[in-house]
Amino acid sequence: MKVFCLGAAGRISRESVMDLVQHSDFDTITIGDYNVEEAEKVAQWLDDDRVNVVKADVNDVEATAQLMRGYDVVMDGTQITLNGKSTECIAKAGCSGVNLNGFGEENQWNEMFKAAGKVCVPGFGMTPGVTQMMAMHLSNQLDTVEEVYVSHGAFRPFAFSKSITETTTYEYDPELKSRVVFEDGEFIQVPPFARPREVKLPQPYGDTVQYIIPHSETITLSQALKDKGVRLIEVRGTWPKQNMTLVRGLYDYGILRNPEIQVGNQKVGLMTLIGDYLVNSEEGKKTELYGYSLHVEVAGIKDGVKKRGIIYHTHPASDGSVKDWEGLRAYTKNVGIPLSIAAQLLAQGKVKSSGILIPENAFEPEIIFKELKKRDIFMHEEWWDM
Repeated sequence: MKVFCLGAAGRISRESVMDLVQHSDFDTITIGDYNVEEAEKVAQWLDDDRVNVVKADVNDVEATAQLMRGYDVVMDGTQITLNGKSTECIAKAGCSGVNLNGFGEENQWNEMFKAAGKVCVPGFGMTPGVTQMMAMHLSNQLDTVEEVYVSHGAFRPFAFSKSITETTTYEYDPELKSRVVFEDGEFIQVPPFARPREVKLPQPYGDTVQYIIPHSETITLSQALKDKGVRLIEVRGTWPKQNMTLVRGLYDYGILRNPEIQVGNQKVGLMTLIGDYLVNSEEGKKTELYGYSLHVEVAGIKDGVKKRGIIYHTHPASDGSVKDWEGLRAYTKNVGIPLSIAAQLLAQGKVKSSGILIPENAFEPEIIFKELKKRDIFMHEEWWDM
């Protein structure tokens, strides 16, 4: 089997490739990236004969699709703004694929995947991705579902890469229409920092205040849980305290709107300048606590009794006590590993449908949890009567 790892020179999806090296039976693992120099460094770091590198630029759709042809699956680690084009490349190559983000630009290629008998799953990292698996695991134990609260704490620097900076500013863009909650059958748009809710995460993270974010779980879970009568779905997130303080200030002063300012002889976006500064600053690349913490809460009825369940996850510490989990890698491994698991399941033919599939319709939660456990990522579940 062959896997094409698009954008795997990046800090997150290189961890996906490392997981492929450690846990998969692919014969060929190709890193396709615009930054060939960095991709070669990743290949050297992986030190596996199955790994090779090619230059791939998704802006050249036909050329990139040609590179992908003949591969069983494409593991797409490119950033949000490229996912429309990257999915077009995968569809035209006649491959199955999975990406990290899942913000809807992929759906236009549904018929092309169906015609080829191939599958594309948008959005399978920790969140979106594993969060949907957690929500479905709880919901499948109920007769009806009333409320779903998806939360996560992403403990990483503001700007350890350009794509992460882009994600950070994207989620709190004041004009973003996709920042919605699902309530009584409708999607309701909300502003940044809407509906604060205190979420208790396991140590070392502790109590956090989280706000509504624009994530695909709101959309996909409303589809997957329609027959269970779901009434409310809210998706929240948070970053380290200093990150949230900075984003709040940028929002309050209108900077997140990226207003143009004159710099020398040209006009540039103010937020663009700040993002460029953060990517190249020590402050933008460091934080005190690293890692990821998912927390999903579901309320509903089982055998006439109102019940509430919580599921959360834990992973090895970032303090250097566990090899390969030190510092930032405690965050990047959490995001990258689920992408690798999904790519392996697709290549193994474990997903029988074709076309664009939401994660809830593609994978069984317990299979994902079993694979995560092999990587020392554990789920913890609690239930009580209401």
